[in-house]
Amino acid sequence: MSELRHDHPPGAAETRAAAFDPGLRRYMLGVYNKVGLGLALAAGVAYLTATVPWLRDAMFTTVEQPNGAPRTWLSLVGSLVAFAPVLLLLAASGRVLSSPTPARTGALYWSVVALVGASLGVLFLSFTGLSIAMTLVVSALGFAGLSLVGYTTSKDLMGFRGFLVMGLIGLVVSLAANLVLHSALIEYVTGVVGVLIFAGLITYDSQRLKMSYYRLHDSGASLAAASDLGALSLFINFVNLFQFLLMAVSGQRR
Repeated sequence: MSELRHDHPPGAAETRAAAFDPGLRRYMLGVYNKVGLGLALAAGVAYLTATVPWLRDAMFTTVEQPNGAPRTWLSLVGSLVAFAPVLLLLAASGRVLSSPTPARTGALYWSVVALVGASLGVLFLSFTGLSIAMTLVVSALGFAGLSLVGYTTSKDLMGFRGFLVMGLIGLVVSLAANLVLHSALIEYVTGVVGVLIFAGLITYDSQRLKMSYYRLHDSGASLAAASDLGALSLFINFVNLFQFLLMAVSGQRR
């Protein structure tokens, strides 16, 4: 993925100049607008899968718990839909990401957004509307602040990449283990750690987006493709930040 290549971040003087670069500001606003539209589409699809009876019955199943309220999980179909974005990204790692074009990256972005949104319907069935709304507001405010830090800082954040990747691996292992253990403590700790990791990724990716503009601003097509891929990274980061934050405060289940 060309936009994932790292360039050394600008110094303090260049950072101050970037704040007045109209091209950079248009580029970043375009990315954030695309993220916002993607989140709106994902929320709409999630609402449909949670409320349309035949979609809800196909995507989700409710399991009685011996020592607690029933829990709603993804069905086999829902699990396949939830895993589909991973398969799509793996398939796209060849032609789409090695030779990105606006048409290819745009199709990839909106396809992933729709698939992610379909599986997120489980949240409407598992949490109260108030807890979802409050967590969404906190996530949006945190996302904005973290993105601003990544955009304005002159510190090279590349050194955090290895730590964040290791953290992601640990999260996957913890989530997999808790599918068997069903531990409330593990769920809470995983939620808190997940929030911290994806907060770091939002900051890191925001700086990386700025670097992609410096490298590609002379090529309109390449910059447009990079904006799709950047929006995809931030969309995934936001959704995960929201989900892990919701997991950390999951006492308000239906």
